[in-house]
Amino acid sequence: MADSDDLEEIRRRKRERLEARLADGEVPGDPDGDEDEAETPTEPVHVDGADDLASVVEVHGVVLVDFYADWCGPCQMLEPIVESVARDTPAAVAKVDVDANGALAGQYGVSGVPTLVLFADGDPVEQLIGVQDRDTLTGLVEQHAA
Repeated sequence: MADSDDLEEIRRRKRERLEARLADGEVPGDPDGDEDEAETPTEPVHVDGADDLASVVEVHGVVLVDFYADWCGPCQMLEPIVESVARDTPAAVAKVDVDANGALAGQYGVSGVPTLVLFADGDPVEQLIGVQDRDTLTGLVEQHAA
């Protein structure tokens, strides 16, 4: 199956789950009908694979995904910045190790690290390559969270 087919399948499943929850009267972004369960994490969440990432993106309205590698110096410089974005903004922050998740990185066109992909309402809306400053990232989050 091609990468675009994989993404379409993920979107189709996500749409079906959302429609089912809405039909049951549940609040979007709150999978169990319990507000505390849908609370945005204040620390980065490590994801492993496309399904794991799809789950994070489905539950949270705005998600900043940090594609990184442990051996990458710029990635290490970016780490405290993405931690502060997780802590201080309404976005969830997901971390994807490209060495362990090469296929997932490829689905989003990641050819260098660090690469950041911002999701809003389930779709990738921004992609940034290289170290970014905190103001740039919080500005993007605020723009898409509104």
